[in-house]
Amino acid sequence: MSYFKFYHFRRGSMCHQFLLFIIYLSSFRDVVALQMSFESTHTASVPELASPPSTGIFYPIEISPAVIPQYPLPNESLPPMYPTFPATYEPVLSGKCPVNFSALSDILSKTASDCAQPMAMLVGNAICCPQFSSLVHIFQGFYSISSDKLVVPNAVANDCFSDIMSILISKGANATIPSICTIKSANLTGGSCPVNDVTTFEKMVNSSSLLEACTTVDTLKECCRPICQPAIAEAALKISGGESSMIENKDAGQGSNRVDILSDCKGVVYSYISRKLPSVAANIAFRRLSACKVNKVCPLQFKQPSEVIAACRNVAAPSPSCCSSLNAYIAGIQRQMLITNKQAIICATMFGSMLRKGGVMTNIYELCDVDLKDFSIQGKIFSRLPTA
Repeated sequence: MSYFKFYHFRRGSMCHQFLLFIIYLSSFRDVVALQMSFESTHTASVPELASPPSTGIFYPIEISPAVIPQYPLPNESLPPMYPTFPATYEPVLSGKCPVNFSALSDILSKTASDCAQPMAMLVGNAICCPQFSSLVHIFQGFYSISSDKLVVPNAVANDCFSDIMSILISKGANATIPSICTIKSANLTGGSCPVNDVTTFEKMVNSSSLLEACTTVDTLKECCRPICQPAIAEAALKISGGESSMIENKDAGQGSNRVDILSDCKGVVYSYISRKLPSVAANIAFRRLSACKVNKVCPLQFKQPSEVIAACRNVAAPSPSCCSSLNAYIAGIQRQMLITNKQAIICATMFGSMLRKGGVMTNIYELCDVDLKDFSIQGKIFSRLPTA
C-alpha cells in the first residue's frame, strides 16, 4: 500500500512537471511570435515615438499621431488618466487690422481666461468686463504707437474689434462679451471726443502729472482717497472743451450729450496712458481703477419685494412664512452673478431700504439668519461645502 502511494506521488509529480513545461513552451512561442510581429510592423515608427514634439512647452504643442497611442476601437472611451488637450484653434483674422497681435498675446490670454465661456455671465461685472475694458484701452493705445494718433480709425475699427473677438474666442472666451460688457468697436475710435492726437493732447494736458498719478495705482488708497481717477477726469474735461462748454451745453439742454463726450474723452486719456506704460503695468492700473468703480454700486437687479413685505411687515419674532418668503426672494437674486463683499454690503443696504419703505421695520436679516454671502451665488456655493 505504501509502495502504491509512493509510486502515485512520483508519477503525479512527473505529469505535473511535464504539463508546466508544455505550457511554458507554448507561452514562450507566442511571446516570441508577438515580439517579432511588433518589431516587423513598428520598426519604422520607433524614432518618431522617441522624439519629443517640435515646439516648446510654452507654445501650443503639435502632437504627432505616432506619439499618441491609437486605440483600435474608436467607440470605446479612453482610459481615465489619459491626457486631454484643450480645444483651441487658430483664429481667422480679417487681415485688415494692421496690428501685430502676438505683441499683445499676454493681455489677450488673460482676458480670455477672465472671460472664459462657462463663467463670463456670472463674473462679468467683477472680473471679465474690467479686464475686457482694459484690453480695449491698451489696444487703442498700442494700435497707433508709431503714429501721432490716440484712436483707431473708423475705417478699420470694426475689423480690429472683430479680430480681437476672434482671438479671444479661439482661446476659450465667451462670444457674447461685447453685449455682457456693453463695449463695441466705437469704443476704439474716440467717439465724439474732439482731441485724438498726441500733440494736441500734450498741449492741453499736464501729461507728466497725469502719468505720475496713474503709473502706480495703490489698491487701497485709490478707492478711499483717489489720485489717478481725478487726474483722468481732469484731463478728459480739458480735452473735451472745458467747463465753460459743459455749462453752455447744460443751459441748452444737451447735458446727456456732454456726458457722452466726457466718457469718450476718458477713453482717449486711457489710450494715452497705455502708450506710455508697458502693457502689464497699464493693465494692473486699469484693473485697480475698475475695482474702485465696481465696488461703488450694486449690480443686482431687485424687483419689488411685495411678497416679502406682506409676509414680514408685522413680525417681531422669527416667522416661518416671513423667512421662507425672504429666502425665496434672495435665492432669485443670488443667481444673477458673482459679486464682491463690498458690493454685497451695498446690495444688502439697498434691499433693506426697499423693505423699510414697504413698512418692514424689524431686522428680518437677523431674525431669518441672512448673511452678506447670501446676496451672491458664491454664498450658495460655499454653504454647500462640508464643514470640519
